[in-house]
Amino acid sequence: MKSGITKAGLVALVGAIIGVGVYGCKKEEPVREDTAPVESVEQEPTREYTPPKEPIVEAPKEETLPKEPASLEEKLYKQTKIAFMSYRYGNREIYVMNADGSEQKRLTNNPAVDWAPSWSPNGKKIAFKSERDGNPEIYIMNADGSEQRNLTNNASWDDHPSWSPDGKRIAFQSNRDGKLEVYVMNVDGSEQRNLTKIFAFDAFPSWSPDGKKIAFASKRDGRNYPSLTYGNYEIYIMNADGSEQRNLTNNPADDWEPSWSPDGKKIAFHSYRDGNYEIYVMNADGTEQRNLTKRLAEDGFPTWSPDGKKIAFVSGRDGNYEIYIMNADGSKQRNLTKNLTVDRFPSWSPFLPLEDKEKK
Repeated sequence: MKSGITKAGLVALVGAIIGVGVYGCKKEEPVREDTAPVESVEQEPTREYTPPKEPIVEAPKEETLPKEPASLEEKLYKQTKIAFMSYRYGNREIYVMNADGSEQKRLTNNPAVDWAPSWSPNGKKIAFKSERDGNPEIYIMNADGSEQRNLTNNASWDDHPSWSPDGKRIAFQSNRDGKLEVYVMNVDGSEQRNLTKIFAFDAFPSWSPDGKKIAFASKRDGRNYPSLTYGNYEIYIMNADGSEQRNLTNNPADDWEPSWSPDGKKIAFHSYRDGNYEIYVMNADGTEQRNLTKRLAEDGFPTWSPDGKKIAFVSGRDGNYEIYIMNADGSKQRNLTKNLTVDRFPSWSPFLPLEDKEKK
C-alpha cells in the first residue's frame, strides 16, 4: 500500500486540493463585483434631492410688487379725514380724525364756540363758524388748523358754510336781512350777496358737485316760527345764482340739512317724519325718499364719503351725540368717536394725496 503512493501522485493530490481552493476564491470575485453596483444604486437617491425643485420662487416676486390698496374702502380710509365739532374739553372746538375714527386731533383752541366745519374741494382749507368775535361769523383756516381768519365780519348771524366745487365761493346762511337766508361770497370774503330773498327761514346750503345747484332747507311752506329749530322745514333746490327755487320733499314734517352725493344723483338729509330724526336719502329730483337709519334715537347731519359709498352722520343712540358711519344703503352703522361728550357736525374731506396727509 505504501509503495502505491508515489511522489507524483502526492504532487497531483496536493495540486488538486490547491486548485479547489483557488477555484473557490475565484468564485467570490463576482460577489465583490456585484456589490459595486449596489453601492452606486444607493448613492442615486442622494443625487435626487439636490436639484432646486422645492423652493417657491413666487413669494419673493410678490414682495417686490408695489402694494396697492386691497379695496376702495382701504383707499378711502387711508386718504380721507372727517372734520367735526366736539365738546369734550368743555368748549365747542373743531376736530379732525381719520375716516376709521383714529387719530382724533383738535384744530381750534379758542374759548368761543367753533363748529360746522366744511372742507374745501382740494382738502387744504376748512371753513367753519366761530363766535370768537362776539357773534357767529364764517372763518377759514388751513387743514392743520393754522392761519384762522374771519371772512364775513358782520354783526349778524353767519353760519353753516358750504364750498363750491371749484373752490372759488362759499355759500352760507345769514340773518342780516331779518330772517335766515342763503348767501354766497367769494372765498376771500368779498361780494357777499343774498340768493334766496324770501322772507322765510332758509338755511343749511349744500352745493351740488357740478356747481350748478344749491340744495337748502326752507320753512316758506309752513309755519314761520321765530325759532330756527321748529316749523316745517322742506328741502329745496335752486340754481347757483338763486333762480328756480323749488320744493323737493313736500312733507309736513321737518326735513333739513341736505347733503349731495359726490355723483350728484342723490341727496341725503334728516327728517322728523317717523317721530324722531332719521337719515333719509332721495334722488336729486326728490323721488324715492327712504329712511336709512331706522332707529329710535335721533340721527342727523349726513355727509358723504368722496366715493359715495359711505355716509357719516350724528346719532344720539349711545346716550350722547357721536359721529357714526354707515354704508350708503344704511347697513353697517357704527360709532367712530366713542366719546362721553357731544360730537356733531361731521364733514368728510375729499381724497387727500398721501403726501399731504402725512404732513398734517
